[in-house]
Amino acid sequence: MNWRLGVAGSPIEHSLTPQLHDAALAMAGFEGSSRRVELGAKDKTKLNKVMRKEFDALSITMPLKGFGVEICDELDEVATRTQSVNSLLMRDGKLLGACTDGDGFVNALRGQFDAVVEGAHVVVLGAGGAASAIIDGLVRHGVASVAVHGRNEAKVEALVARYKNVYDFSLTYRPVDVIINTTPIAGRIDEAAVMQGVGAHTIAVDISYEPRMSAWRELHERSGCASANGLGMLAYQAALQLQWWWDVPIDAAQLLKVIT
Repeated sequence: MNWRLGVAGSPIEHSLTPQLHDAALAMAGFEGSSRRVELGAKDKTKLNKVMRKEFDALSITMPLKGFGVEICDELDEVATRTQSVNSLLMRDGKLLGACTDGDGFVNALRGQFDAVVEGAHVVVLGAGGAASAIIDGLVRHGVASVAVHGRNEAKVEALVARYKNVYDFSLTYRPVDVIINTTPIAGRIDEAAVMQGVGAHTIAVDISYEPRMSAWRELHERSGCASANGLGMLAYQAALQLQWWWDVPIDAAQLLKVIT
């Protein structure tokens, strides 16, 4: 089989996903290729048609993850709960959807930092689709608490209501083991200091990777935090996605080397 792979979203021209797909095809010994498809917030119908006619499997990124939920014939458990899809697969004439973002983030945290997720106290900045998937993964892997700091009160409340150990940011009183910034670079306000509870013991992850060293991440490194950008999450969630497509194990750490 010659796999027709791709990544869709907007903007998409600088996506590193085709490089990950090409590397994984070589690892698995499969034939195929991967390409970028520019699809935006008005392109739900086009996404459905393009996927069903031109691809065997597709990665989808912003702003399409919610659309993925709507166009699929079947969703996995995580995608159903988070209402977010990052992976599409045609199988036996059905369009299947999955979300590997949460587990990918947790695997990256362990792989890059040898972090102990179980029992950790976490702060998540932002309450959008990426935050939802990451929080779901963290909760399923046994964190003690997640405090959500988001501008959209309704989205924060929905996340708090979904899990018994996820709280509004105002209830953060303890040292922070991990802090995660899921907010878009373009809308950020530069901070002058890290928040209370964050220190040299804290792991700081900015899921954006352009620029590779954001002002937010640099601030946390100056405060002694170990830090990373979003390339780890990108590679580790891709490995899970590819394993789901092919039922073949893919080395996420090797994928990460391809894009760093």
